[in-house]
Amino acid sequence: MSHPGVFGIGAGAPLRRVTAGLLWALCCASFSAAAGPQAADRASSASAAASGVDSAVAPAERGIVQWIERMHGAPCVRPYAGTFVVWAASGAMASSRIWHACDGQQQVERIEALTGTPRTIFRRNDEVRTFFPQSQTVRLDRRESPGLFPRVPVVDGTSVAQFYASRAEGQERVAGFMADVVRFKPVDSLRFGYKLWSERETGLVVKLQTLGPDGRVLEQAAFSELDLNASLGTEQLLRMMEATLGYKRIEPTVVKTTVAAEGWGLRQPVAGFVPVSCHRRSVAAAGNSQASVLQCLYSDGLASVSLFLEPFNAERHPAQPQVATAGATQVLGQRILPDVWLTVVGEVPLQTLRLFAGQLERLR
Repeated sequence: MSHPGVFGIGAGAPLRRVTAGLLWALCCASFSAAAGPQAADRASSASAAASGVDSAVAPAERGIVQWIERMHGAPCVRPYAGTFVVWAASGAMASSRIWHACDGQQQVERIEALTGTPRTIFRRNDEVRTFFPQSQTVRLDRRESPGLFPRVPVVDGTSVAQFYASRAEGQERVAGFMADVVRFKPVDSLRFGYKLWSERETGLVVKLQTLGPDGRVLEQAAFSELDLNASLGTEQLLRMMEATLGYKRIEPTVVKTTVAAEGWGLRQPVAGFVPVSCHRRSVAAAGNSQASVLQCLYSDGLASVSLFLEPFNAERHPAQPQVATAGATQVLGQRILPDVWLTVVGEVPLQTLRLFAGQLERLR
């Protein structure tokens, strides 16, 4: 999931995700999203596998890799539309309406926020446009992700089976559809557990819970209603996405890079997490000036962690380290060098964020 900015990297609390992390790393908009760097062609090929050989495997016999592969391809099996709700243990709640279609060459989706600031998000593969009707502005951006909701990221170099154990837990009805229930239990304390409901025919994740070490539900995202035969196709969605007449366009500069190329690195890797992407982005600062923020994303194939590096600014950054929690998402912000402020965001335990912050070093 890509995470919203905090502590000087932008406004907005990162409630979500995975649920809105697994669901935006599997929801989005006012919450979160970890993302794999794969495009629609991989999702299309995975879709064929999900609707073919894998569908013949009994749920109890599926291994964790088969569960993940099945969910990877699900968004392209059928066009769908639905309303989903994200809830956090704190009582915070948000809902959105989503339309999703895939033509084999591209995935297109529309997400309309039903709570909070009015906004509509369109995504075509990695191209994202967010419309804010009140201010008549549209923000253009790019995100390396196979979808905003719900999704399981595709991450090369990870071994989910090494850090999670899967267990089928029967079937339940969600939004009127029968779903297979599977639990992913972490083998260490660096990540949370997950419980997912996967629609039996398509494999689409229709409900997801993020679980704390004690089994408590930290966050939940689920469709409250779902249409798996939506009539809205990619062409219609794209026409809506292109309708920017009358809107002021805001397009931050985004440059793809690597951690090493920016002069940073981890002394020791955090177990299971591999680098997924790294971008330098321009963001609005005081007045009409622009500030540059480096965002690097790491994932273990389910959970994700984003590192944001920016110049320290005494007017915007507090003197002491800051910690915040929103549902399953943890946030750690601290000054790591006299001239650098680091924000670490992830749907993982706080100790995992501290490990990333402690292992990060400037190489030059």
